[in-house]
Amino acid sequence: MFPHQQIWGEMVREAGPLVFFGPDGRLGSQKGKAFIGKSIKQDEDPRKRLALICRSSTRVRDEAMFCYGDALSYVNSLINYERKDPCSYDERSFNLERMNHLLSLLGRPHQDLKAIHIAGTKGKGSTAAFVASILTAANLKVGLYTSPHLLTPRERIRIGSSLITPEEFAYFLSRIKSRVEATPYLEPTFFEVYTALAFAYFSYQKVDLAVLETGLGGRLDATNVVLPLVGIITQVSFDHMDKLGHNLASIAREKGGIIKERIDVVSSPQEDTVSSVIEEVCRKKKARLYRVGKEINFELLDASLDGQKFLVETTGRTYPDLFLTLLGEHQVVNAATAIGAVDLLESHGIIIPRKAIVEGLRKVEWAARIQVISKDPLLIVDCAHNGASALALSKCLRELFPGKRIILVLAILQDKDVKEIGRALFPLSETVILTKADSPRSMEPEEIETLLGDLCSGKTVITKNAREAVKYSLRLTNRESLICFAGSSYLAGEVLALMNKSAKLSVEKVERGDKTCPRV
Repeated sequence: MFPHQQIWGEMVREAGPLVFFGPDGRLGSQKGKAFIGKSIKQDEDPRKRLALICRSSTRVRDEAMFCYGDALSYVNSLINYERKDPCSYDERSFNLERMNHLLSLLGRPHQDLKAIHIAGTKGKGSTAAFVASILTAANLKVGLYTSPHLLTPRERIRIGSSLITPEEFAYFLSRIKSRVEATPYLEPTFFEVYTALAFAYFSYQKVDLAVLETGLGGRLDATNVVLPLVGIITQVSFDHMDKLGHNLASIAREKGGIIKERIDVVSSPQEDTVSSVIEEVCRKKKARLYRVGKEINFELLDASLDGQKFLVETTGRTYPDLFLTLLGEHQVVNAATAIGAVDLLESHGIIIPRKAIVEGLRKVEWAARIQVISKDPLLIVDCAHNGASALALSKCLRELFPGKRIILVLAILQDKDVKEIGRALFPLSETVILTKADSPRSMEPEEIETLLGDLCSGKTVITKNAREAVKYSLRLTNRESLICFAGSSYLAGEVLALMNKSAKLSVEKVERGDKTCPRV
């Protein structure tokens, strides 16, 4: 049997007698028709092999696989705690045994992966993007799994700069669905299925490394079935308190749940309470801890609208000439955290050249992180959705845009700390346009106004949705103004779509879950 025949054997078996491999290595039908006369070669790129099979036979596509729309419908039919709060944060709702069972049905693909695992409250997505970009610049094949998405569900799963294709997305989901439906009482959640999809895809693609961002917390997160080479804890602050706990120590214990026995761990700068918890967990697990601000240091040298120049010192190296296009000093902290983690891969035989770190950071792109999407008028989109990230946004706006009339467009989800977000952003805003994001968890703008009380002081305007908020804000602009959209990743995604920005993803349609975002 040809190697590629074995790779695709499972798909052929699922398709029944419909397809077969001929003696020449061609994939054909029972009628003897080869797939558009092309051979699937042993050394052909996996994406090309999959696309060839997916596109070349209508019957295979219809009978053995979903189409992309069917795949989206399936995954959106599952319990989704991103759009609906769980009844409780415990093993009933977040169950690693269920996740392990699901992965066992898929051949345990997560065990094939060399992973860097990232938890935290603020900056974990950006840090994941920095790590992945550096490793990609080192000519490694790198899988990146993040959440939530802004424009298309496919952006959660990517290799290098390429998103998982619609054909791949549909194929791997069809495999997952068939196994789930054949297993009594197995009811995985939306996030568990997405995570299993990422593991299966990265394993199939034989990535050199996988960079995995947790969804919620860490201890009970679906990603926490991996044994990583390096664990990262980005800055921990108050968020999801109804689930993770109402004090920083409790939240830190949940985040620290990703720390495994004897691994290397990098921590961003933390409050003393958080640091104590992380240090305690590392001692118990005999994990080696490296802290930004102690073993890893950084210095911001210059910042402008074009980006930031800075240096980083780790235990083994100094990087004096770094540049990052993402704005805000908090991103320099995230970059230092990422560099610290990448340097630790050397103990696993993975040596990342200095040039890859410089180029990886210079080239990294990460949408809706104080992203300037227009300079005339000046428009900024940010995902800030808790008190700490709102403070970071406020600090950046004050430093880079002094004297600007700030028009804030704000939507907040129901489980967020509205008052802390308001205290951070309202004082520097001349006008605040309150709106509702396209999520069932989005708070009504009238409720936000009530909760913020005196902070509003006649400066607020109520709009019913993002489209209306965008149009209203644009009518207020002049050369002295700046419009900032913040409060929710859902709002950020809608704004990027409405302002006709693809966030560098080159998607033909802008998909938000089971809907397609309209464009202005």
